[in-house]
Amino acid sequence: MNFIDQAQAAKAASVELALLNRAQKDAALAAMGEALHEAEADILAANELDLRAARSNGITEALIDRLALSPQRVDQIIRALLRLGDLPDQGGDVARGWTMANGVRVRQVRVPLGVIGIIYESRPNVTVDAAGICVKAGNAALLRGSSTAVNSNRAIVAALRQGLANAGLPVAAVQLVEGDRAVTAELMHARGLVDVLIPRGGAGLIKAVVEESSVPVIATGAGNCHLYVDQSADLEMALAILVNAKTQRPGVCNAVETLLVHERVGAALLPRVAETMALAGVVLHVTPAANEFCAGAANVVPAAPDEFAAEYLSLDLAVDVVENIDAAIAHIGRYSSGHSETIIAQDRSATDHFTAAVDAAAVLVNASSRFVDGGEFGFGAEIGISTQKLHARGPMGLLEMTSTKYIVEGDGQTRC
Repeated sequence: MNFIDQAQAAKAASVELALLNRAQKDAALAAMGEALHEAEADILAANELDLRAARSNGITEALIDRLALSPQRVDQIIRALLRLGDLPDQGGDVARGWTMANGVRVRQVRVPLGVIGIIYESRPNVTVDAAGICVKAGNAALLRGSSTAVNSNRAIVAALRQGLANAGLPVAAVQLVEGDRAVTAELMHARGLVDVLIPRGGAGLIKAVVEESSVPVIATGAGNCHLYVDQSADLEMALAILVNAKTQRPGVCNAVETLLVHERVGAALLPRVAETMALAGVVLHVTPAANEFCAGAANVVPAAPDEFAAEYLSLDLAVDVVENIDAAIAHIGRYSSGHSETIIAQDRSATDHFTAAVDAAAVLVNASSRFVDGGEFGFGAEIGISTQKLHARGPMGLLEMTSTKYIVEGDGQTRC
């Protein structure tokens, strides 16, 4: 089937999905989860093919981690899918309503977006998250994954479509878009067939989709995330949060990439950071100001001029020392991707100032940026984390996968 046929089938399926009630959609999610469970061996075998190809092509271990599946990860993926069934159905919810002076009744109600195209890189879990959220919200999904995960995605989508069929729903509601770059271009220009595009991946992918697409785009953001340690910080807390935010999963978008330290606590904190990060295998890329406090550590290298613009997605951390909180805010304003920014501080005036001044989809106070995730927020799963300011910002769950329409009811009234 060529792409236009896929898109037309998705459009037809989206009309059918929009008419479903919550029980029908939740039954479909359960059937999709059961089909994934039954296909686990096939999915893991397909993933192993992708992992072998990735390693032979020299892909970094951090990116390998994003690609890799295991029985435990498959179980987590299925549980995240099933949790969507526990969430309220957004379809038909009244956002607001009123009665005009002439008796005409107006309601603004939530409705599906329609056909959602998702262009993403090598994370097979995104395939399930995106499909599940789209179905629960009443949308059809056209999934354009990367070639790195093609075997995994084929096995996963085959299982999801089997689940849809078992639930009596159109399998065209979830489709994998395959082919060369020309197919990606078709997807980006299928205005009228595709209602919204969501790119999820690195900065280059997102930039290309935003700039080239004629289909409306919800831009998710690369995660050049910062952690600022204020002079009022509890340094034990700061070190524990830094370790979690940098090392738990360095290849994900909510991992911290830059540490900024107030100059008054540099001497107390940075030698411990160097020691602790060395044990975790993290290389510190330091400015001369930061190097004064951790010189001689084996895991310290000078920061290159463009270091602070990097999203490493690896066990690397840029480090600088700042004069005060305003200098930290200015640094973040210059380099931030608008994803997640963190302050560690006990001074409430400092945290209030930081949260008000920093422009990001999520601003964290004394907590790890790893919490900026749809599942952690209780959304069941997410399609991505939007760093734009229109319609959706932050983790995008069910609510963000809907639009609204106005329903206007009268008793024969005409406008004067």
